[in-house]
Amino acid sequence: QVQLVESGGGLVQPGGSLRLSCAASGSMYRMGWYRQAPGKQRELVAAISSGDNTNYIDSVKGRVTISRDNAKNTVYLQMNSLQPEDTAVYYCNIRNAFGAVIGTWGQGTQVIVSS
Repeated sequence: QVQLVESGGGLVQPGGSLRLSCAASGSMYRMGWYRQAPGKQRELVAAISSGDNTNYIDSVKGRVTISRDNAKNTVYLQMNSLQPEDTAVYYCNIRNAFGAVIGTWGQGTQVIVSS
């Protein structure tokens, strides 16, 4: 089974930027970035298909970009204009054609947006 390792999180001030990385131990197909804020359910933030089609939740549109480097088996999440409500643990995972998660969750990477 493909293992996923997220990195790139940290503490950033409101308005700042971070780039998260998700390294996969094998080939990637449909991928998604998810986040779970304290006391909330995990939610999909952005997704990318094997053909590089992307979609985003409304709250991050225009601020976040998902991309992939197939040669490196890595998916990225560039986040700009970060706000306190973006504070969460961010995870990546593999999705099937119906959007369901089919991989094993990694440990995620913590993003804290605070002044």
